[in-house]
Amino acid sequence: MAATEKAGTGRPAAGTRTRRGRPGLHPAVRYLGGRVLTALVSLLAVMVTSFFLFRVLPGDPVAALTQGRSVSVDQLEAMRRDFGLDQPLPQQFADYCLGMLTLDFGMSYQYRVPVADLIAERIGPTLLLAGTGTVIAAILGLVLGTRAGWRRGSLMDRVDTGVALTLWSVPSFWLGLLLIVLLASGAGLFPTSGMSSPGVEGAFAVALDVGHHMVLPVATMVAVVYAQYMMIMRSSVLDEMGSDYLTTARAKGLRDSVVLRRHAVPNALLPTVTLIFLNLGRVVSGVILIETVFAWPGLGSLFYSGLRVPDLPIVQALFVVFAGSVIVMNLLADLVYPLLDPRVRT
Repeated sequence: MAATEKAGTGRPAAGTRTRRGRPGLHPAVRYLGGRVLTALVSLLAVMVTSFFLFRVLPGDPVAALTQGRSVSVDQLEAMRRDFGLDQPLPQQFADYCLGMLTLDFGMSYQYRVPVADLIAERIGPTLLLAGTGTVIAAILGLVLGTRAGWRRGSLMDRVDTGVALTLWSVPSFWLGLLLIVLLASGAGLFPTSGMSSPGVEGAFAVALDVGHHMVLPVATMVAVVYAQYMMIMRSSVLDEMGSDYLTTARAKGLRDSVVLRRHAVPNALLPTVTLIFLNLGRVVSGVILIETVFAWPGLGSLFYSGLRVPDLPIVQALFVVFAGSVIVMNLLADLVYPLLDPRVRT
């Protein structure tokens, strides 16, 4: 007792460190570590789910690839050995995990080339199509949502909201087919499929041709997606309209346009940050149905072709890539949000 406490005081002696006095982890470090750990656990769960999910799909890859051909039993068994389908399920799972950790996604059953090469070849068209559509949809949704929320109940608000909700409820593949019938097959204004036309030469001519092919798929994507941004932005603006800081800004004599631009919009944007980052994560996955309808040579159409066999290396790798991109962007949103909102930092 005498060694640790001052006589008659009950206080710790000089130089003694109590448990309460020990320095702990900085809140920012705890926040960052928790988000990174959550992302890693989610990614691990996606990897495990990807393996077992596509194993329960109906259909035999070997039978699908040899359909309509005269193939002997020995040849079928040789194909199964080549694909690794003759191995016990635990061995297949171990090989799959090792390949994922080393970014070796295996060999495609139908294309007979490494899946990593297919992804590298197709990711450019997907980023071009889905990235363009996402940027346009975000800008359009934020502008219309801000205007509708600031002028709540007006004719413009009712029209914008009604159109957005109607387009949001329309299936993307149906809208894409409708645009093909009306503007491509019927009027002949735009191409019906593909990314480019054969025989086009010159950088400027190729860029125009690709842009011409992008009009219908981008319009389909924007029409279906922009309503998400618009409705969330409209709701955020409505929440901010009754705030005291807006009343103070008006009392200082600021015009409504200045109050909206400098005060209401920056705060209303905060709830939209997560949605923007999540949709940026979905850019990698593209729009599978839209790419399939318009025969766009991206990851979405590759995933669809892999499901038809099923080509397990392709669908497993793309499933992890698609989900992983969303997880990474969600992590970035969690890291950026404290920089935008001081309340999160406290």
